[in-house]
Amino acid sequence: MASVRLLCLFNGRAAGWSKTLSRTGCRNVCSSPSRLQSMSAWVIDQYGSSGVLRHTEEIPIPTVNFAHDVMINVSAASLNPLDLNMRGGYGATLLNLRRDPLSVVNSFSEFPLILGRDLSGVVVDCGSGVTHFAPGDEVWAAIPPWKQGSLAEYVTLTEYEVSCKPKSLSHIEAASIPYVANTAFSALVNAGGLCRESSLNKRVLITGASGGVGTFSIQLLKAWGAHVTVTCSQNAEGLVRGLGADEVVDYTAGDVAEQLEMMERFDVILDNVGGDTEEWATRLLKPWSGAKYVTLVSPLLLNTDSMGVLDGSLHAGLTLHNKAFQNITCSGVFYRWAFYTPDGPALDEVSRLVDAGKILPVVEAQFPFSQVPQAFQKLEQGHARGKTVVEVAEDAKYTEAAEFEQKAQETTLQQN
Repeated sequence: MASVRLLCLFNGRAAGWSKTLSRTGCRNVCSSPSRLQSMSAWVIDQYGSSGVLRHTEEIPIPTVNFAHDVMINVSAASLNPLDLNMRGGYGATLLNLRRDPLSVVNSFSEFPLILGRDLSGVVVDCGSGVTHFAPGDEVWAAIPPWKQGSLAEYVTLTEYEVSCKPKSLSHIEAASIPYVANTAFSALVNAGGLCRESSLNKRVLITGASGGVGTFSIQLLKAWGAHVTVTCSQNAEGLVRGLGADEVVDYTAGDVAEQLEMMERFDVILDNVGGDTEEWATRLLKPWSGAKYVTLVSPLLLNTDSMGVLDGSLHAGLTLHNKAFQNITCSGVFYRWAFYTPDGPALDEVSRLVDAGKILPVVEAQFPFSQVPQAFQKLEQGHARGKTVVEVAEDAKYTEAAEFEQKAQETTLQQN
């Protein structure tokens, strides 16, 4: 793979840079671009089912082109439901407009497209304006859906989308967190109005809590002192209780709305399910108290795909306006949509919570890079109990340890 060749170029320099930077405190680094031209990646050349996934070693390496770019050698990536949707073409109209604003009038093509939103890896190159990272740093990040993804040897992001990886986690564990963390922060903080200072004893309901966003949100809210109620199936109860959920409602054991209506009302509801959930969930909020219903399931991308950018956005905007107006006038409840937002500083906060033992990674399945199609098949089964992670490159620390152990064994044999 290209990683072996490229790292040979960077390893010596990275070690020297790291020592120099640690002494001076300056992290403004600009290294020469790689002479290599291609890398290994999993791509799609058209939208469809799992059969469209293709492995190639001919994808151009994403070099550093701007002052605040950071080039990362990917150690591990994880999959999200969004990757399944994007593989099928969901959101393509709006995402292509974000990739190229002139796509509505020219022959722009997003293919070959690399999926994967999460990554954990090592910095190998930085732009001249980067002040927070240097080659050799272990980092994690969530990649915006309009950029090429992490199922590849290398990615290039801005330094504002990247954060230092928690020291207590392996790359496999770390790769399970960034996208759901940024999504949960966007929903709970930006839309829900919660934060470390304001969450104490707040009552929060999370629907569909056994997936990636749900399991992370439980832990974040408990770290902030909130009271957390969740809905999930009976076989996920042990998982969510282990993560700190105070009350668990099994949606397979009768009418979930009826079970929840017997409880004290909530300050915030985070809806990961969508559908008809909001028809009964908004009634569970405290009236006329600033309570908020936040859903991660909005019709915006679906509408723009089916109606076009202008009509789809207008229709989605009217839908949001009508629902928000109805809820605020009838019961004083705020109705809001939430979306993933790239946020390196939020990941800094998450990293501190992880290293303090407040947030744990929840990895349900792990696959080698050669089995990306199988990883997608696992994700397609639904009913997730955490994240599906792909090991893109072997962890150098473990590799070096294994080599050291092997050499030690060989030396012992020779001595004997």
